[in-house]
Amino acid sequence: MTKHYYVSDDLDELEQVEKELESVGIKDSQIHVLSESTADVENHHLHPVNSLLKQDIIHSGEIGAIVGAVGALFVLALAYFMGWTTSAAGWLPFVFLAIIIFGFCTWEGGSIGIQKPNVNYAPFQKILQEGKHVLLVDTNKQQEPAVDSVIRAHPHLQPAGVTG
Repeated sequence: MTKHYYVSDDLDELEQVEKELESVGIKDSQIHVLSESTADVENHHLHPVNSLLKQDIIHSGEIGAIVGAVGALFVLALAYFMGWTTSAAGWLPFVFLAIIIFGFCTWEGGSIGIQKPNVNYAPFQKILQEGKHVLLVDTNKQQEPAVDSVIRAHPHLQPAGVTG
């Protein structure tokens, strides 16, 4: 899927655009509005971006998981090469320690991500602080022409990028 971003300062227009997109076959689950005024977005019967997706929890958690995996492998390798696994306890304490390190790093990464905006939405922070809104439309190749025709009918929408 391709994600299209459009900027507008008028929620009434975004509500009209959403209705038109739905009339040409775009599902409401493919259309979201990123805004700092979530209540206004909901009052206009638009679909806001999920509040958890506004933060960088997933991305930062993945980075934490990578760091945790490296730490866990380091602990296991250290235990093996130091000969500590040949004791009566064997591998068990080191495997548990590796699991704890992996889990803690993943959790900590997610905790750090709660404090940061989603990396995909970070370029729009200044726009959002100005009181504008970002329309996100997920499309497949067959839906692209329909989306383009609806967007062309709304010259006040400013294209802000495409990903995917």
